[in-house]
Amino acid sequence: MKNVSFVSSWSGGKDSAMAFYRALKSGMVPKKILTMFEEDGEISKSHALPYEVVQAQANRLGVPFLIKGASWNSYEERFIEAMNECRSEGITHGVFGDIDLEGHLEWVQKTCAKSDIVAVHPLWQEQRKSIVKELLDANFEAYIVVVNTKMMPANYVGSRFTKEIVKELEAAGFDSCGENGEFHTIVVDGPIFSERVPIEIGNPVEKGDYVFSPVILKG
Repeated sequence: MKNVSFVSSWSGGKDSAMAFYRALKSGMVPKKILTMFEEDGEISKSHALPYEVVQAQANRLGVPFLIKGASWNSYEERFIEAMNECRSEGITHGVFGDIDLEGHLEWVQKTCAKSDIVAVHPLWQEQRKSIVKELLDANFEAYIVVVNTKMMPANYVGSRFTKEIVKELEAAGFDSCGENGEFHTIVVDGPIFSERVPIEIGNPVEKGDYVFSPVILKG
C-alpha cells in the first residue's frame, strides 16, 4: 500500500484514528478526511462533535477536511457524492475503522465501489481488546463523549478513555471497544497529530436513550 492515496472516513473517535494510524504506518498517503454531519452541518453524526472541533483535528492531522451534511435517509447519497469528489481528485482508496460488523463492511465496500474507490479496513477482524490496547500503548488521548444508556451506565460519559476505564468496562461485562454502539469517543492527541487538540468537556446532556458530553474547542 506504499504511496497509495486515501481519504479517511473520520468520526473523530478512536477507531477512525487507529485506522488512520495503521494506514500511515503501511505507507499510505492521506489526502483528505471525510466526516458526515447532521443536515445543518453543525455537529457530526453519531459522535455529535461540533464543526470547529473536527476542523481542529484535521488541522493537526495536516489533511484537508471534507464534510457532508445528511439525514439518515440521504446518508448514502451524500456519502457517494463525497467519494465521487475524492475520486475526481485522484484519490483511489478509502480507509475505514470497521472491526467486525459484517453488514457495515459490506455497505462500505458496495458504496465505495460506485465511486471506483477501494475500501481498506486496517482493523478488520482483529480482537477488539488488542485494538484498544494498541491505542492506549501508542499514547492516544481519548474521551468518552456519547453513551447509549440502554447498553451501559451514563456515568462513563465525559471520562478519559484509560486502561483503568477499560478494565472497569470489561469487569462489568461491557465491550471496551464500544463496537456495538455502547459509546463513542473523541481523540485529541496521539502520534498522528502535530499537537494536542485543546478541548473542554461540558456537562452531560440527555437525548432519548443517549447521554452526550458537549465538546468545546478552547482558545
